[in-house]
Amino acid sequence: MSDNDPTLTRAWVLHPDIIRRDELTRTAEHALEEAVALGEAMPGLEIVGAEVVKLKKPHAGLLFGKGKLDEIKERLEAEEVELVLIDGPVSPVQQRNLEKKWGVKILDRTGLILEIFSDRARTREGVLQVEMAALSYQRTRLVRAWTHLERQRGGLGFVGGPGETQIEADRRAIDEQLVRLRRQLAKVVKTRELHRKSRAKVPFPIVALVGYTNAGKSTLFNRLTGADVMAKDMLFATLDPTMRKVELGASGLEVIMSDTVGFISNLPTELVASFRATLEEVLSADLILHVRDIAHSETAAQAADVKAILEGLGIEDETPFFEVLNKVDLLEPDAALAVETQAARSDGIFAVSSVTGSGVEGLLDAVSNALQGLKKDEAIALTFAEGRKRAWLFDQGVVEAERQTDEGYTLKVRWTSRQSEQFSRL
Repeated sequence: MSDNDPTLTRAWVLHPDIIRRDELTRTAEHALEEAVALGEAMPGLEIVGAEVVKLKKPHAGLLFGKGKLDEIKERLEAEEVELVLIDGPVSPVQQRNLEKKWGVKILDRTGLILEIFSDRARTREGVLQVEMAALSYQRTRLVRAWTHLERQRGGLGFVGGPGETQIEADRRAIDEQLVRLRRQLAKVVKTRELHRKSRAKVPFPIVALVGYTNAGKSTLFNRLTGADVMAKDMLFATLDPTMRKVELGASGLEVIMSDTVGFISNLPTELVASFRATLEEVLSADLILHVRDIAHSETAAQAADVKAILEGLGIEDETPFFEVLNKVDLLEPDAALAVETQAARSDGIFAVSSVTGSGVEGLLDAVSNALQGLKKDEAIALTFAEGRKRAWLFDQGVVEAERQTDEGYTLKVRWTSRQSEQFSRL
């Protein structure tokens, strides 16, 4: 597409820089870069300009001060901008006032991320979750602009004051639609749970890849599994979870590898709630690989965001957790050597390149050893009548030794907690 393609919407990105950052929060410049990348990830947009707007505090009605509003308006008119992306929360009143003042459409960070997710969702579950998140967001954006459409009288129309206003009718319609979507999603989630239970019958450990968006998870997933998941230098290139069975190197251990949606700072609360079902694969994982873009200048802040979201999801502290420092191939030789040396000296940290394959073999060996180490030894006594349980143990290959007694059998088994749970349900 050419830069002046009439089918593209000309957009301008603003990052309100409110002075109250801690040391791990992104600099305003990098926050603006990420906001521009979000805009570029949305098809049909042409980003024609971007700027940081410093604020001591947001103005209640218009977000920005009068002088700054006029200054920005001149730039928007000169560039023939049709859409302004504001990298932060914008209240419904602020949005309405800014649109009136500048004569353009306004979209805040949450609205933009919802638009991207709506464009990318492919599975039935993903589409339903995005619709629910969008409706929850729209419900908060209803502004009292239609009070003239209220019903003239309450009740049956004989007595009483004003009845239901248009905003109340809109809110009720959204609530009814949300109820319908939740019912549909419950059926989809139930199907996913059945799939998860069927996988549980096969004692494959689950390894989940998590990380900041664009950290290279899908590229690493493709290299580990031989899959063909979309992997682009773009925020939220993949949304729907993908799972593949993988055999780990020399050990031959078979595992299920799961690629999940990328995280991002200030992830809209509507999306965290809606995508909880998708991220349940992480909750049930035997091992989590946190993939980091080590070449990014704000990799520490991104890692902090990911850990905060994982804690919010309720990830157990005892779940084994490896940190994968990805994209070492993008570092200068000295910096790459320093990262690789640090990883070699630290437990649970691995320096890799998902593009060149450097360090991937060592990571797989460590994953195999960690999962093998999750196994524990136990002694089990079975009666002669429990032949089905005995057959299941041998079928799983967990029996180390067996001794016959007067009442039945005593078996020494070596198994994972997952297999132990499966056995208890027989």
